Amino acid sequence: MARPDLNLLVTLDVLLEEGSVTRAGERLALSPSAMSRALARLRRATGDPLLVRAGRGLVPTPHAVALRDRVRRLVQEAEEVLRPASPLDLATLERTFALRSSDGFVERFGPALVAEVGREAPGVRLRFLRKTKKDTAPLRDGVVDLETGVVEQAPAPDVVSEPLFTDRFIGVVRSAHPLSTGKVTAARYASSRHVHVSRRGLPEGLVDAALPTGHHRRIVTMVDGFGAALALANASDLVATVPDRHTAHLRQGMCSFELPFRAPEVTVSLLWHVRLDADPAHRWLRDRVVDVCRFDGRD
Repeated sequence: MARPDLNLLVTLDVLLEEGSVTRAGERLALSPSAMSRALARLRRATGDPLLVRAGRGLVPTPHAVALRDRVRRLVQEAEEVLRPASPLDLATLERTFALRSSDGFVERFGPALVAEVGREAPGVRLRFLRKTKKDTAPLRDGVVDLETGVVEQAPAPDVVSEPLFTDRFIGVVRSAHPLSTGKVTAARYASSRHVHVSRRGLPEGLVDAALPTGHHRRIVTMVDGFGAALALANASDLVATVPDRHTAHLRQGMCSFELPFRAPEVTVSLLWHVRLDADPAHRWLRDRVVDVCRFDGRD
């Protein structure tokens, strides 16, 4: 079956409003003959005369009268769809955004972000989700609007990323730990008991690759998040090696120290799906996340 010409809806809308082929043609910038041909096509498409002669004018048939309001609504909705988006009004914006991140991000940057969003757009709600694995499916499926993470490989073509800040790893122990006093050497650090963080269960990571030759961490336990690693270190003699900025609020009251070798660095990025790239509200929220992370990450 041939696809109907939807342009005929506009023509029918004007014809039914004007009740005149001549006046309808003038509004649509069509010649009388072109307008007559359009009316003939409409009659064939609907199987109804639509407009019939009554004296010197035209009157709508019952079917045309029944169609009038429906056609008007369809044309108005089509015009609304094709109209440029209205300017973003933050004062009246009501929307919920889902942000997925590793543990520690919300504690570090969440309060400032919530405050900033609340000042500018009181009707916006933020839903924070914990990131348990590297997977862009939630972005692609629309379950998540934004997420943060370390981009190890080029993202898929439909995922956009923007660097937020660079973080470096530090060592963290409880306040009375042996490493809390004296010089921390590579030998002292490596021979201590360590808690290793890996969401994928890998036995070693960036820190192990950065250790000087001949030194190996004594890893005695593994967890899938920085919060769990710091909780264990705070209640035992374990050493947690975590990103500095990302975990600032999680390690309050603990002893932090520079690694006695070149510390690994990672770049934390903001990611979103390309379909939301031009969305004004989404762009506004991205800018707020970037501002909060880049400002708050320096203190």
